[in-house]
Amino acid sequence: MRVLSVFGTRPEAIKMAPVVKTLAAEEDIDSITCVTGQHRTMLDQVLSLFDITPDYDLSVMSPNQTLNGLAGKVISGLDAIFEQVQPDYVLVHGDTTTAMAASLAAFHRNIKIGHVEAGLRTYDLAKPWPEEFNRRVIDVAAAKLFAPTATSADNLEAERLSGEILVTGNTVIDALVETAGRIRSDLKIRTRLDAEFSFLDGPRRILLVTGHRRESFGDGFLNICKALAELARRSDLQIVYPVHLNPNVSGPVHELLSGQHNIHLIEPQEYLSFIYLMNKADIVLTDSGGVQEEAPSLGKPVLVMRDVTERPEAVAAGGVRLVGTDVVRIKGEVERLLDDTGYYSGFTHILNPYGDGMASKRIAAALAGKAVVPFAA
Repeated sequence: MRVLSVFGTRPEAIKMAPVVKTLAAEEDIDSITCVTGQHRTMLDQVLSLFDITPDYDLSVMSPNQTLNGLAGKVISGLDAIFEQVQPDYVLVHGDTTTAMAASLAAFHRNIKIGHVEAGLRTYDLAKPWPEEFNRRVIDVAAAKLFAPTATSADNLEAERLSGEILVTGNTVIDALVETAGRIRSDLKIRTRLDAEFSFLDGPRRILLVTGHRRESFGDGFLNICKALAELARRSDLQIVYPVHLNPNVSGPVHELLSGQHNIHLIEPQEYLSFIYLMNKADIVLTDSGGVQEEAPSLGKPVLVMRDVTERPEAVAAGGVRLVGTDVVRIKGEVERLLDDTGYYSGFTHILNPYGDGMASKRIAAALAGKAVVPFAA
């Protein structure tokens, strides 16, 4: 069985790294890897961390390119690789333009598609945009649908798709377990990270912030910054914000939040450093999909700066709450978590609905035609 794994962004690389490593160890699979370079520097950091050397690299990233331009490059570049490799399966992850374009290119060549993290839905094409569309397109074409949770599998069943559905857990938990274990066990790594973030003020609690969603560009990010500025007035709080490189994000963030002594605006972090920060944080404020899965696994309350989420499991379990980009809601929820210990405790004592660290093994076994025991949260 020849499997070509295609990914191009940092989140994809994190979630596909344990899959790629597991496929490489599977004797019944010839595993080949292609990266598109949709994210360049951040992608390369993850590849280095997990010691993955791609067989092919499309290097499609260019300044100010459009989604159509990106998709066109991915489809054209992959078509030549498909001709050379002749894969039995093309394996993609999630909801990126890379994943959607790779699936379309594979479909046009009648190559089977495996979709890791299939079935997540908001049923609103504008939220998240264009990710909701991308994920649905891939699921329609996929022969194997690797759903991370029972809820995702139910979505796929309801849509009467033709692909085989398997509940695997989320591969991000596989990556998290491995990385957190390295930080705990390697004194050299831990010492380096302690020194790197020595600016953190011990007595003050930490609010870790990430934000990058296109639907929040403009007024959304202005509101987020206003809420953070108000929260920064608290003497018991410090805010750590790895700022996304997109000027629609970095512009308002630096304009409104620079120069405040308890707001640390830092560069985007490599995965190892980010897991360290997430483990140090008291509260996580994010619009990221992956962070919604990772932070509850570390026992951290998560406030999501979105109105809807395709990851409802942790919301239902009580570890995540949606706050949108409303100034009052963001400020109010953060302060309630800071001031109400009972409320805080309700977020941190939940069962992890997203995985057990074995998702990659289930995916590899399914592709190899072996028996698989599905994940049950």
